[in-house]
Amino acid sequence: MPTPAEKKPTPGAARARTVRDLMTADVVSIEPDALVARAIEMLADSHVSGLAVVDVHQRLLGVISTTEIVSAEAEMAAEPERARLWAEAVVGDIMTRRALAVSPDLELREAALQMDYGDVHRLFVEENGRVIGVISRSDINRAFAAGTIG
Repeated sequence: MPTPAEKKPTPGAARARTVRDLMTADVVSIEPDALVARAIEMLADSHVSGLAVVDVHQRLLGVISTTEIVSAEAEMAAEPERARLWAEAVVGDIMTRRALAVSPDLELREAALQMDYGDVHRLFVEENGRVIGVISRSDINRAFAAGTIG
């Protein structure tokens, strides 16, 4: 009996879909020293809920999402503190440093499990240490609803 590695794919068998098949390659990113106010503008303009925080070499440093921004504002008790957040705070002050990244060749099922286990809405896609894409729960849900993945 052949081992799984020795089995030949049957003609017409569908290959497992990967992150590369659904990821968005045009990642909206920001530097850690950018103002939080700029991050808010970018989130609104690009209609995404999270930005990759990257260095000049496109290496992933973290993520800033609407969740971090709302949490930071909620922690500010007085109006002057909130005004300072919007005028002076930088992304690196409030970003989450635990951004999850995966290979573009990861199967979609495994990507979905990693989102669940990590309790995140998106996974950044890295290749050779650089961010090359992003895949979100809604990307996978849309593909499932459209019947393009099973």
